[in-house]
Amino acid sequence: MRLRSIVATAVLALPVLLTACGSDGSPAADRSSGADEGGAFPVTVTHKFGQTVVPAEPQRVVSVGVTEQDVLLQLGVVPVAVTEWYGEQPDATWPWAHDLLDGAHPEVLTTDDGFEFEKIAALEPDLIVGTNAGMTKKDYELFSAMAPTITSSKDANDFFSPWQDQVLQIARGLGREADGQQVVDDLEADYARVAAEHPEWADLTATFSQGAPYDGILYVYPPGLSTDFLTELGFTMTTGFEDYAPKGSQAEISAENVGLIDADVIVFATEDQQGFDALQDFGTVGSLAAVEENRAVYTDGTLAGAIYFDTPLSRAYALEHLTPMLEGASEGKAPREYPS
Repeated sequence: MRLRSIVATAVLALPVLLTACGSDGSPAADRSSGADEGGAFPVTVTHKFGQTVVPAEPQRVVSVGVTEQDVLLQLGVVPVAVTEWYGEQPDATWPWAHDLLDGAHPEVLTTDDGFEFEKIAALEPDLIVGTNAGMTKKDYELFSAMAPTITSSKDANDFFSPWQDQVLQIARGLGREADGQQVVDDLEADYARVAAEHPEWADLTATFSQGAPYDGILYVYPPGLSTDFLTELGFTMTTGFEDYAPKGSQAEISAENVGLIDADVIVFATEDQQGFDALQDFGTVGSLAAVEENRAVYTDGTLAGAIYFDTPLSRAYALEHLTPMLEGASEGKAPREYPS
């Protein structure tokens, strides 16, 4: 299935135990030790709909966006409710973050028919977080009548705003901006370290594509749209197919245009054997130079989810698991098969 072009039209089901280390050698999944030193409430957070004042340290946080639970958990806050995106994970929380629930089972919300306003109000939240929620002004006003509500920063896309901005928005609402900045700095340092260990990647182009065609279309990410997990490692994103991308979304590549995505390395976010097989049979995918020469990476479902989630916890998981696959692909040694 395609992702959000993913959630923008519907929350479609698409798109790992975190052991990657931070730059200081500590687990990247470690939670914050608490509120910023001297970080007194109230705090004011500026966002796309104005400003929100959080009067006191939140105790009942509801995540109405599709990935915010990761950030909350990494900052030491177990939300009372989270929102299911895709994957049907336990507690709508993927393996790289699930242990941080500490046995809690938050209410699982859905957006199949829009936000569940009545259910959310009944939870009596004291903070609502929706930095990756596609929230409208009307939605924001309804949520704000229940509790202080934090949404994405000004001028951000509904769903593809930078992960750094989302971390800092959420951290500000928790009164822990310094902790959020530390999360950002540590992960950026980890990616910079891996890039420095692979200077040869700076001379290579890369394409990031969903892992299977959907309704006769392969959805491919143009440069700058959720591709920084590759550019931060030194790769240069392939260009030339941007005309096929609706504003703020993936490029819609038909079978006859598949040749546009060829690159030194291609990352296909495959999720199962069936999707891998469909991909290989789609248009000229099977004869792309990167595919024929074993320079294409195929993920499993969890790694695909980690890339799509694009949170610090999922990105750390992706860095650990994707790095050896990129090493193989850049040397023409990547297996042309679905990961077993």
